[in-house]
Amino acid sequence: MTTSPPFTPRRRSVVLGAAGALAGIATAAAPAHAGGLARAAGVRRWVEETLQRMSVEEKVGQLLVTHVYGADAHTPDSRNTSEYGVATAAEVVAKYRLGGVCYFTWSDNIADPRQVARLSNGLQEAALTSGAGVPLLISTDQEQGTIVRVGPPATQFPGNQGLAAGRDVAAARRAAAITGRELAALGINQDYAPVADVNVNPANPVIGVRSFGSDPALAAAFTAAQVAGYERDGGVIATAKHFPGHGDTQVDSHVGIPEIRHTREEWERIDAPPFRAAIEAGIGAVMTGHLVFPELDPSGDPATLSYPIITGLLREELGFDGVVITDSLGMRGVRDKYGDDRVVVLAINAGVDMLLRPPQFDLAYQALLEAVHSGEISPERLDEAVGRILRLKAERGIVHDPFVDVDQAAARVGTRAHLAQADRITVATTTVVKNDAGLLPLAPGPRAVLVTGASAVPVAEFAAAFAARGATPTTHPTGTQPSDSAIATAVARARESELALVVTYKAWDTEVTDPQGRQRRLVGELLATGVPLIVVAVHDPYDIAHVDEAPTYLATYAPNAVATQAAARVIFGEVAPRGRLPVPIPRADDPAQILYPYGHGLTW
Repeated sequence: MTTSPPFTPRRRSVVLGAAGALAGIATAAAPAHAGGLARAAGVRRWVEETLQRMSVEEKVGQLLVTHVYGADAHTPDSRNTSEYGVATAAEVVAKYRLGGVCYFTWSDNIADPRQVARLSNGLQEAALTSGAGVPLLISTDQEQGTIVRVGPPATQFPGNQGLAAGRDVAAARRAAAITGRELAALGINQDYAPVADVNVNPANPVIGVRSFGSDPALAAAFTAAQVAGYERDGGVIATAKHFPGHGDTQVDSHVGIPEIRHTREEWERIDAPPFRAAIEAGIGAVMTGHLVFPELDPSGDPATLSYPIITGLLREELGFDGVVITDSLGMRGVRDKYGDDRVVVLAINAGVDMLLRPPQFDLAYQALLEAVHSGEISPERLDEAVGRILRLKAERGIVHDPFVDVDQAAARVGTRAHLAQADRITVATTTVVKNDAGLLPLAPGPRAVLVTGASAVPVAEFAAAFAARGATPTTHPTGTQPSDSAIATAVARARESELALVVTYKAWDTEVTDPQGRQRRLVGELLATGVPLIVVAVHDPYDIAHVDEAPTYLATYAPNAVATQAAARVIFGEVAPRGRLPVPIPRADDPAQILYPYGHGLTW
């Protein structure tokens, strides 16, 4: 029997180009046999030796993850100059000896597979040829469903709540594996997913369909499955979020400070199980939530800055020894109590290892340096955090080979096999909540159909689906707050049609998305025409509580094309509906009363 070689760190020249690699460092794997034990010992030795030769500035840089601007590592962008004082993304990496970079569409990092792969290689080259020569964690938020940074041609899925509606944990693992493989082909080696929050509050403005639902056991099973899919099958680092649990809040931590009023026993029963499952599954990273949890820490500090929560609970009680990273430090939930220069220091001393996107980046960097030099951050705490980061990079093969094949990137993203898997997985998630009039399933054939509502992509996709089955559709996207004229136009066009389909998007959210109830009014006026109407919620299934007079109602859990196409197949009876609600739907006027229970879902 052959065994894998030990982890033998030795620096060679960086081979640049499409398939470049940092040669000479063998990939570390779990110590399942003698070779694995040797590699694990080699990783420890490499981490110790690397720490010994790193300067304080290089160590502080490893703590930091930020965004950079531009589609290319070496093309100047004035936004880099404005925020970081250097022109190119590669220069940002080199200046601060960054531990990681996070990709976004708004920072122009993501255009097509070949471009992203080339950018990743350029940034890794910059990391390897500056400072201590440690490669980057390159990350993004590819939760699927409503939170997607890498759009088509990358394979799309319905997101956590949709997957949970399908009740198939093996399918959730396959979805994560496909997502991970495609990210890895682009040089993205860490995904800020899965969301491990248990959404027990229908009014939660920030989690909702990003969660696997309201049942802790179901959420735990799906979280563990996705960790295995991302890490074992997909080759990327998974990141469970948002510890200690963001599922029972009515405040968005992007704009305020949520307070979770669960008791310690409720936390153990509701919030903890998915995080425990993620840790048991071997997850590499956990992301903190910017939320106050008085029963876990009465100080009033958000969890990101809480020693009792990060070190006492996550580290010591749950036994997590991987990398802890903050949620974005630009969010109000962590900035209100302390200044930006203090937040980064307090987070590190709470037990956090990596700091995501400090809003005043140079201020944060200098504050960390000063805290180290003054002793506020001890050398032991600094080395502990940096050591975890280095270990993760080595164990996951990033030190061994941080580069990707640019020429193969497009061929590995959105493959025919991946898209077929996505279709098979997603078609099992559509949930038929109501079919009181017996309208469904529809027979294909000629009919005039109005397709209208809040979200342009589902409107277009449903129209295409009707056209492909012989109908003549008219489309009328209205937005989430349709005007009087938009509603009047929809009503007029409905009267000229034999059938209408209306899409709702967070119609339940009367605080932000639809404060005047315009979507509910649109549905009501369409119903008043007497034209048969299908209502489809393409985000949270909770919308039905506000339009319960509609006799025909479906939930897709995501506004993307794959979820819409799956719903169309259900509507036309090409497949039987199999999705079941992963959350209960309470009455809008009396949330204590349940309209549709957890697990509800019709079929035929």
